Amino acid sequence: MSIRDNFTYTDMDEWLNEKRVTEVECLVPDLTGVARGKIVPRAKFTDERGMRIPEAVLGMTVTGNSPQDDAAYDRAISPTDRDMILKADPTTITMVPWAADPTAQVIHDCYFSDGRLVDFAPRSVLRRVLKLYEDKGWCPIVAPELEFYLTDKNSDPDLPLKAPIGRSGRAETSRQVYSIDAVNEFDPLFEDIYDYCDIMGLDVDTLIHEIGAGQMEINFLHGEPLGLADNVFYFKRTLREAAIKHHMYATFMAKPMAGEPGSAMHVHQSVLDCRTRKNIFSDEDGAPSQLFKYYIGGLQRFMPAALAIAAPYVNSYRRLVRHTAAPINVQWGMDNRTVGFRVPESGVQDRRVENRIIGADANPYLALAVTLACGYLGMTEQVEPTDPTAGSAYDMAYELPQGLPEALRALRSEEKLHQVLGERFIDVYAAVKDLEHQEFMRVISPWEREHLLLHV
Repeated sequence: MSIRDNFTYTDMDEWLNEKRVTEVECLVPDLTGVARGKIVPRAKFTDERGMRIPEAVLGMTVTGNSPQDDAAYDRAISPTDRDMILKADPTTITMVPWAADPTAQVIHDCYFSDGRLVDFAPRSVLRRVLKLYEDKGWCPIVAPELEFYLTDKNSDPDLPLKAPIGRSGRAETSRQVYSIDAVNEFDPLFEDIYDYCDIMGLDVDTLIHEIGAGQMEINFLHGEPLGLADNVFYFKRTLREAAIKHHMYATFMAKPMAGEPGSAMHVHQSVLDCRTRKNIFSDEDGAPSQLFKYYIGGLQRFMPAALAIAAPYVNSYRRLVRHTAAPINVQWGMDNRTVGFRVPESGVQDRRVENRIIGADANPYLALAVTLACGYLGMTEQVEPTDPTAGSAYDMAYELPQGLPEALRALRSEEKLHQVLGERFIDVYAAVKDLEHQEFMRVISPWEREHLLLHV
């Protein structure tokens, strides 16, 4: 469900009046999931709701650079630096709880001047996949589980991150998985987070301490994918702001600390018949349906080619290594957390599959789009899954790309994903990630200086 389900522009204006809002943050999620856009006075927002920003904003690396002399990129994003028209989605209007003055924030969709959605915008990509489901009479349901680290403030990027100091005056030095006391160390921060989420209408569920030092997980209530992607987008922003207020950092890097587990965004997913609201993953007799098996088969078949979207940075691949609480292959199993795709024990109506491959650093719109795309292709292409894995999949062979260049080659070569996600999106995304990798390769790491400087 969206944050303000069924809101119209009239409802949004009345809501802004009721809240006495003086400023509106007009947000566009870019390829990285960063909030781009403009901050406008309330009157300006009301009078000129269709504002403009350059379309190149959607084609930048995380460092803010754009590919040069890339023919595929230039076919999608005009080299003349033309504008997009932004239109607010009224269902996403909410307050900015940490702002000093009454300030609202609202997510915008991006349009070309002829009225078409900008097809390489992350929200548009998810909408495209959801339309494919709608055309089949299917309604996908998702529930993200988002891991993150709290760290001490670190102004020097050359220094390793450290766990933050809690109420006891000490940092964690041992595994505290599921520890209530370890979560209580940061009660003042989490009280603010829950207050902020309540003000914003974000449907967050349980909070737990994960395996790593200072590593937490927040679970979201299940719902429709676009609204959940909006919630995750807002939550990431909210958590970072709350952490800074409490003199620490919050990070969704996939692998922020050496020797600690990485952070994932596990996504539980099922599909309902839009008319009957029954779970199509279960037959009438309660057994797993053939569509359920095909869905798993699609995840197995297409997720390796989609990994560049689920693991979007060079750092992402540091998480996907053996025996670090992260999958290394596309095996599946019943209630098995070592596989890429886990099927939890559940009732007939709740039958679902959990994608454990996606990193916490992934753009939530693109992450949900790509996992649903793989399942859709599995069902429409009738892809049979392998037999389930009963033991540890950590002991099995690697089946996922082990670095960003390899993942991008796989993405570019998988035509069926291009058809579902959009050719122009793939062109823009791959060009941007190529450039990010080139930028990374220009950096000399501390490991290289420590082990190569005097030894080779």
